[in-house]
Amino acid sequence: MSDATLTRLETSDEGTFGRFVAGGLALISGELPWRDNAPSISCIPQGTYQCLWTDSARFGRRVYLVAGVDRRAGIRFHAANLMGAAPLRSQLNGCIALGERKGWIDGQKALLISAPAIRRFEECFAGKAFTLEIRDA
Repeated sequence: MSDATLTRLETSDEGTFGRFVAGGLALISGELPWRDNAPSISCIPQGTYQCLWTDSARFGRRVYLVAGVDRRAGIRFHAANLMGAAPLRSQLNGCIALGERKGWIDGQKALLISAPAIRRFEECFAGKAFTLEIRDA
């Protein structure tokens, strides 16, 4: 049994969008499109992962890391709005973003109200490890 579930609902070159649910918390997820699990340009495979509260040199603070991803490292939850495949804009390198809703930024599908959603997510788990199940709808 997982503590959180991310269900992917739609994907295109503009990104992969879904629903993240953990207890009473429900948010919109954003990831890169599937590109055969290639580092920096793809979302990660479906599966069950342990998520750990770890230090991140890149973000200069502790953030949640998705551990045990085959052929990948450094997959984190963080705020981002854009998750398009090149040549579209992206603020992700394979990580998972969370937001309050979907919308548009300069004509590109986007995840909105991301930083507050990440704060709610981090408060929900309060630094405790959790199990995440990622699945396609």
